[in-house]
Amino acid sequence: MPSYQAPLRDMRFVMDEMFDYPAHYASLPNGEDASPDVVSAILEEGARFARDVLLPINQSGDAEGCLLEGGEVKAPKGFKEAYQQYVEGGWPSLAADPEQGGQGLPPSLAMMLSEMICATNLAWGMYPGLSHGAADALRHHGTDEQKATYLTKLVEGVWTGTMCLTEPHCGTDLGLIKTRAVPVADNAYAITGTKIFISAGEHNLAENIVHLVLAKLPDAPEGSKGISLFVVPKFLPNAEGNPGERNGVTCGSLEHKMGIHGNATCVMNFDGATGYLVGPPNKGLACMFTMMNAARLGVGIQGLGLIEASFQNSLSYARDRLQMRGLSGKQAPEKPADPIIVHPDVRRMLLTQKAFAEGGRMLVLYTAQMLDVVEHGEPGEDRDHAETLLGLLTPIVKAFLTEVGFESTNEGVQIYGGHGFIKEWGMEQLVRDARITRLYEGTTGIQALDLLGRKVLMSQGESLKMFTKEIHKFCKAEADNADLKEFVEPLSKLNAEWGELTMGVGMKAMQDREEVGAASVDYLMYSGYVTLAYLFARAAKQASLSLTGEEKSFYAAKLNTARFYYQRLLPRTKAHAQMIQSGAGSLMAMSSEDFGLGFEI
Repeated sequence: MPSYQAPLRDMRFVMDEMFDYPAHYASLPNGEDASPDVVSAILEEGARFARDVLLPINQSGDAEGCLLEGGEVKAPKGFKEAYQQYVEGGWPSLAADPEQGGQGLPPSLAMMLSEMICATNLAWGMYPGLSHGAADALRHHGTDEQKATYLTKLVEGVWTGTMCLTEPHCGTDLGLIKTRAVPVADNAYAITGTKIFISAGEHNLAENIVHLVLAKLPDAPEGSKGISLFVVPKFLPNAEGNPGERNGVTCGSLEHKMGIHGNATCVMNFDGATGYLVGPPNKGLACMFTMMNAARLGVGIQGLGLIEASFQNSLSYARDRLQMRGLSGKQAPEKPADPIIVHPDVRRMLLTQKAFAEGGRMLVLYTAQMLDVVEHGEPGEDRDHAETLLGLLTPIVKAFLTEVGFESTNEGVQIYGGHGFIKEWGMEQLVRDARITRLYEGTTGIQALDLLGRKVLMSQGESLKMFTKEIHKFCKAEADNADLKEFVEPLSKLNAEWGELTMGVGMKAMQDREEVGAASVDYLMYSGYVTLAYLFARAAKQASLSLTGEEKSFYAAKLNTARFYYQRLLPRTKAHAQMIQSGAGSLMAMSSEDFGLGFEI
């Protein structure tokens, strides 16, 4: 079975030394509740829960999967008991509003817990995962009655939530949905339709499931402008607010999937189910985006957690596995062969995992600080600034971390060699689980269009300028720092090139909108690599100040990892830049018929 230890030392380095989280928390309203002692205790206990409760049922849950009988889904053995411990520990309410029974702590703390959960049992973590987003959507857009009925239950974790968007004939293009909502008595609607790929749509972990469902009213306009949002509980709450009559929503089947076998991915049938409108009519997509944005950050954290899990186990295996002798001679002469960690190519793969894990953690915690300000900060310029940067970085967090997450878990299998392909080692499960993260909550292509098309070009580049200005200030301040020259000089050049590439795409797009789609994924990956380069430069600065202390080896490793990133991973930006500049011509030249193979298929 794979092992796992939460990377608490690295978390503390990023939170306390790089981003000064203690001062950040103190600046928030009621931030005194997130004192260093409280934060430390939460992280330590979260690490124990992930390691001792979730990890032992990860492989067994993957092997057993979920069982559908008579419309009821049974999660794998141990999942329900783990969820009960999760609720009893108060984990669901960590960052929720105290008015709804939450603890009122900053969202960033919940994000660190999420990394540990994703690293140890991604499938289990998906059951409570969307509940936070469902609660946010209701908090922002629900009526007072809906808040009173559903929010406290979701915050406590005794009820869970889902997001029901996709239908058999449409995925991203939600304007094509066929699910209908017909008005009936008492402000209720009869919801009829089928939704697919619904994570945790049916299960036995909680006493009720609150579905947030996109549907169209009878007089709705065509397309996405005619979508409304409804809350549809599995059991209709009775007068006391407890689960009452069973609603007309059932699980028709479970999807047979490549990975995340322990999570019930359901086909959900709504047969005249009673639902209630959330937000204004025909504005459901805007309301749902409150939930989707939280989910996008959550999926990026899934990528990070899987990178860390794969790296830890790859490193342990590489230290123990004996194979060949080092190219420069025996490294362990007392043994029949050397550990494979002595071989350069194994080190390349390990350092790739390590760099993406540490860089991803910096990105998540950098973004989490902005989320704290947006959720808890006072209205004003600082919150507006944080909200703009959060919007810019959210698609990067989601797509970049899941792309490199899949790469990193694949490298884990490669490090194990043939053993990586064998199930009992657990490495192939990480690959299978990681693969879905590039798809749900918007594919990499959709995230890329959001970044380049909506966040950058539609703002005339203002959101990007806000971020590149921050990078420029850092580079200017450290221009004379000889210890950071190897980081600052290439970062400064890439920062300038980022703006030039953006302008180039924007100019082409004025003549041909296809240029945006042609450049978008490479643009997102380029943006991700440069963003991590900025964060690694800041990490290198912090580490260089501590090289003479008691933890010299930790800081030296941080510098070496930053150096590896700049020399071995950051050059990928050159290829992405060239592909961005190549334009849409070769992509759009052929008609769809020209893609043929010379015979009918």
